Amino acid sequence: MNIGEIARRAGVSRSTVSYALSGKRPVSEGTRRKIQQVVDELGYQPSASARALANGRTSTLGLVFPPAGNHYTGMQLDFIGSVVEAAAACDYDVLLSPSGVDSDRSFQRLLGERRVDGAILMEIRLEDDRVNPLEAVDFPFVAIGRTARPEGGWWAGLDHTALVEACVHHLADLGHRRVAFVNRPEQLLRTGYESAHRGLDGFTKAAAERGLTVRTYCCGDDPASGQTCLEQILHDDPATTALVTLNEAALGGLYRGLVEAGLHVPRDFSVTGVVASRWAQTVTPQLTAADVPAAELGRLAVDLLVERLDNPGAPPRHHLLVPPISLRASTGPVGTTPPADTGPRTP
Repeated sequence: MNIGEIARRAGVSRSTVSYALSGKRPVSEGTRRKIQQVVDELGYQPSASARALANGRTSTLGLVFPPAGNHYTGMQLDFIGSVVEAAAACDYDVLLSPSGVDSDRSFQRLLGERRVDGAILMEIRLEDDRVNPLEAVDFPFVAIGRTARPEGGWWAGLDHTALVEACVHHLADLGHRRVAFVNRPEQLLRTGYESAHRGLDGFTKAAAERGLTVRTYCCGDDPASGQTCLEQILHDDPATTALVTLNEAALGGLYRGLVEAGLHVPRDFSVTGVVASRWAQTVTPQLTAADVPAAELGRLAVDLLVERLDNPGAPPRHHLLVPPISLRASTGPVGTTPPADTGPRTP
């Protein structure tokens, strides 16, 4: 079914049907109702390509999201799902591009062929080589995360520095003096992965303020690496009584390593970090954590991008989130059992 058939049945010209459907030119109310009746009877839906030709929009957003390692972690998949769901609510489809750098062929196709109306960048690095090419061609985009110079940009992100600081202060308030930090993989730190760097900064700063004895570790995004990392922590300093982690993919392995070492959580060892609540609640005991609001970040990024598309001249906006620590069952004073889960609160 096409516009020509609708025009024939409604007794009007093809251009009149086109104007009525697109709203580009006024059509009398009687004619518009007649055309709409035929459209409803036929169940006509204009093709996406036809709409794009008519209004210069594809109704598609690009999600530029390279996996941080050789696979997507559970939290990364949560982010993808949240963006897709938020975009659908705004009548946009999502094209996933696993692009990492400006020389990536997928990224170049996204730019050169204008397959999408705008893009959401994830896995942000402090010096991100995807940003300049987008800005150079005035391509609308929003980042989930912050570069080293986020001023003047459109983005939504977490304050990893403040969140990790809060985790350290929480442990220090419980009397822990020897604390380890389990970061993301070493290659992410080397390439300037934003959350890994800002989280490390927060850990170092808070530990210095509280006079703690600390060690920092990079850990692969998988449970086996988590268990190996925990074994290394106890080997390097058997007196360690707590850890903070940014690595939700390694969390199960960290717990397994503690079990293998005969350490009870939290009587002998406390664990906390920055992890999405869904993953914090899958371990036993449930993790005391600054819960990553994946759904909210995805929605905010989509809302910002749609706003930018609808208002090209609007000044840049951003959202920096600092969710409170949810006190669950994985932290407590050394040698004691913690109180029952009291829900979200700021330590």
